[in-house]
Amino acid sequence: MKKCLVAPACAALGLASISGAYAQSSITLYGSLDAGVGYVSNLHGSHSFFSEQGTFQADRWGLTGTEDLGSGLKTVFKLESGFSTISGAMSSAGTLFNRQAYVGLSKNDIGTVTLGRQTDFHFEMLGPLSTAQSLGDFSAFHPGNVDGLANTVPVELSNTAKFVSRPFWGLTVGALYGFTNSSSSTTGRTISFGANYGYGPLKLAAAWSEYHDRTLNLAGGLGLDAFEGVNLAGGAPFVADSVRNAGIGGSYQWGRFQLHALVTEVRIERRGDAQNYRTVDGGVNFQVTPAYMVGAGAWTMTLSGKRWTQATVANVYSLSKRTQVYMDVMVERASSGAVADTVGIGASSSGSQTAVLTGIHHFF
Repeated sequence: MKKCLVAPACAALGLASISGAYAQSSITLYGSLDAGVGYVSNLHGSHSFFSEQGTFQADRWGLTGTEDLGSGLKTVFKLESGFSTISGAMSSAGTLFNRQAYVGLSKNDIGTVTLGRQTDFHFEMLGPLSTAQSLGDFSAFHPGNVDGLANTVPVELSNTAKFVSRPFWGLTVGALYGFTNSSSSTTGRTISFGANYGYGPLKLAAAWSEYHDRTLNLAGGLGLDAFEGVNLAGGAPFVADSVRNAGIGGSYQWGRFQLHALVTEVRIERRGDAQNYRTVDGGVNFQVTPAYMVGAGAWTMTLSGKRWTQATVANVYSLSKRTQVYMDVMVERASSGAVADTVGIGASSSGSQTAVLTGIHHFF
């Protein structure tokens, strides 16, 4: 990461003075670039080789910073933009800082309040306990990212206010509210709560959120043609009246082994109809050497009488602290008429799909 420290001599640029002493600020420019190649056994009916991006970590760049206001109080901000290394395109057309954009205040003995475009606690607290984040494989997230553990649609939330406490005896709690910015008191409203706990090798996390008028990726993400009476042919979006998302998980570091597991349940409601999206996820990582990690994980998910199951084996070798190379293998099976649909790759024409991804990741 590249850092720029704004010292007292830069007061002419507008930095505030606290109790006769100039405040000190820091700004960090950071980013992540990830690109590689992949193979899939069945993509819309035939095998395919393709270039891929953002598998180990999402492609992004950003600015984050603080200003010391004195007495343990700081201003904080973040501007973060997602993009594609292989094409250069923004992740969300027309939205520059599509991942996060917020500003707030942080107090050492209380916590941090931020306002702007942010993520909820399923991504922030539960996501790191998933097979996908533990192994470093975006395509190992759950179908359609309906439970919001990956930082992609529909995770980013605009017009939000968020509070995250400082840790108290290992426990951190948080709350988020998403404003409707309309005449309706519920249209587009979001409420999210989260908590995590860490003690030595043990980590635990839980999150609960409620969203109104939530758009879900059920056509492209699960390969569904229809859901709750909505025709999804041609990739049409599905907008739920109400979505309630709950999850709990944990990890344990045992020597060179790390065990992780979580469960999530998402209740999707539209015009009186309701279905539950349920997942169980777990796995283990083994640090073979300081530079080489192997891991394996699996999840199973059910929705509307259909089941999707995926197993992943990952290999990650660190060439340096900033650069990794990786190779992962994923096998997905779907039953009861569902089609396999690996995240970030696309739908199979059947209930089976095998993918191999390999690439290089660098962050700064």
